Amino acid sequence: MKGVVAAEMPTDFAPAALEAQAIAARTYLIRRLWNEDRSGVPVRGADVTDTVTHQVYRSKAEMDKLKETDPKAWTAVDEAVRRTRGIVMVYEGVPIESLYFASSNGFTENAKDVFHADLPYLVSVSSPWDREDSPRAEETVEMKLSEFYRKLGVKSLAALTGLGKRPAAVINGWTEGKRVSTATVGGKTMSGTEVRRLLGLRSAAFDWKIEKGKATITTYGSGHGVGMSQWGAEGMAKTGATAADIVLHYYTGVQLKTLTALQSARAETAKL
Repeated sequence: MKGVVAAEMPTDFAPAALEAQAIAARTYLIRRLWNEDRSGVPVRGADVTDTVTHQVYRSKAEMDKLKETDPKAWTAVDEAVRRTRGIVMVYEGVPIESLYFASSNGFTENAKDVFHADLPYLVSVSSPWDREDSPRAEETVEMKLSEFYRKLGVKSLAALTGLGKRPAAVINGWTEGKRVSTATVGGKTMSGTEVRRLLGLRSAAFDWKIEKGKATITTYGSGHGVGMSQWGAEGMAKTGATAADIVLHYYTGVQLKTLTALQSARAETAKL
């Protein structure tokens, strides 16, 4: 857990934010163990990978080096993990899918709008705290229209002519989390998350301007937008929020339980 927290969140974040990250990271792994889920793992014997597919983490050797070269950072992570030791989030007695991401556009996203999984605790909530502090709050990129169409897999003729009098590129609507639901380019309709992936955008919260042979695209926030915003957690912590306040805000309707209590409840259920 120390290795995950040190890799997934800046170590100079406020203690409560680091503690919230520790709870989310621990819950994510415990859910996989609880469900015996080894999806996405390329070798036998492993529970997760050390990539963004699951959870990035620093190895023990890397953490030992951090302790030597930056004892303040190591201590911050160590204390966050120790203070939350054994605490996980549950919904109806089961560890949750505790997703998290870098920064929001002022709102988080419904899981069903991104991953097609309708989870009651991963629903859109406001997240105003990270819009000012996050270094990735807003980014604008430009590209030639030919590159824009090529990346989206749209034939140039259709892209240039559009359908009837409709624009060649139009955003059709927005999700509850204020991200693009679908967009149509040259007659081809795609989800906002697909456009984000194809264009390599930081977020599916974007708008664009098509003129003078180029596309200008502005994105807001960074990441898939589901679950806890890490910069939002930092912003909340700066207002005096505790780790419990943070996770209970971003994960709707969950409870905090110790692993001991969770295991005991599962054992009792197995007896029935």
